[in-house]
Amino acid sequence: MSASLGTSMSFARSSVRPRTIHIDATTLCLTLAILLFGLVMVTSASISIAGQYTGNPFYFLERQLIAAAIGVAGAVFVFCFKCERLERLSPWLLLGAVLLLLAVLVPGLGERVNGGRRWLHLAGLSFQVSELARVLVLIYIASYAARRQEELRETFTGLAKPLALLALIAVLLLGEPDFGAAAVLFAAGFGMLFLGGARLRYVVGLTVLAAAAFALLAVTSAYRLRRITGFMNPWASPYGAGFQLTQSLIAIGRGSWFGVGLGNSVQKLFYLPEAHTDFLFAVLAEELGLAGVIATVGLFVALIWRAFQIARLAARAEMMFHQLLAAGFGLWVGMQAFINIGVNMGVLPTKGLTLPLMSYGRSSMIVTLIWVGLLLRIYHEIVLETRGAAVRHEGAT
Repeated sequence: MSASLGTSMSFARSSVRPRTIHIDATTLCLTLAILLFGLVMVTSASISIAGQYTGNPFYFLERQLIAAAIGVAGAVFVFCFKCERLERLSPWLLLGAVLLLLAVLVPGLGERVNGGRRWLHLAGLSFQVSELARVLVLIYIASYAARRQEELRETFTGLAKPLALLALIAVLLLGEPDFGAAAVLFAAGFGMLFLGGARLRYVVGLTVLAAAAFALLAVTSAYRLRRITGFMNPWASPYGAGFQLTQSLIAIGRGSWFGVGLGNSVQKLFYLPEAHTDFLFAVLAEELGLAGVIATVGLFVALIWRAFQIARLAARAEMMFHQLLAAGFGLWVGMQAFINIGVNMGVLPTKGLTLPLMSYGRSSMIVTLIWVGLLLRIYHEIVLETRGAAVRHEGAT
């Protein structure tokens, strides 16, 4: 394992053999860069609205920093948790995800915000359960594919069973409703099962069926149909259904090559709704221009690429569960970032998904950082296994 891929830290304890922790410096640096960039943009996008409604211009920044601190603590906790134990607990994690998605639909527990019941309200705190539930489901999918490789590769039922599970979870997500979360989960789950060995013809066939089902759901719901028609021609109703998207396009257009300058966005001044959450990317494009857009997309592409590199290292070490978890992280972050940016640019219908690690959203921030902690743990275990195998090989020779 090349030293350039990560850093190692040794901790010695008297009579105990030194214990080395292997940290992937590339993943850590990319995550910190996106996170810090996001904090700057959340501050810029929210400073006016926060000052107007709360009297504290840094209200959203402070709350985002608290969420980041909780997320880092969660990442450290997950890093200390062996992936083998996580695999054994995957059925219970799946059960927890289902219970969370059911609980949010219960009046009194689920909190209704902007017409959707996506938040679980307990002890004065609110948490968007779909963020955590999707991760728990993907952990189970990785475990299933690792345990049943032969069945997944050789039979249609081996693929149909996890897809039926994904369909059930999607139904619960649509009950909130959270169409975007269901789409991301399906795409990431499909990708993991394909990487786990599912036959291409089965994956393609079921992908077509799933796409048709999502299209049917979209056109049979008046709410979702309005969003689709509004995105296709937002200028037909610039002060109605297309208002949010037209304001986003105006912001992106104003950015030109190098933007109007950090903090100088006009659209964030009560023109563009959700400027610091779902449409943070539009404010970024307005203030930093094409240069800022390229930098942002480049950071996400690098992080996704690194996740797939770690998955490849796991494949070489014959660690299937680790491989699928790392790939799942890349698929999940990639799909959500792609959809968020696509929505901001008017090439996809509005989904209500945040830009990972950047948009204001405490639940999203906490869960994404925990995911990063898991990715770092995967890298750590790959290095330990690879070096252990090399030592065993040398001993045998």
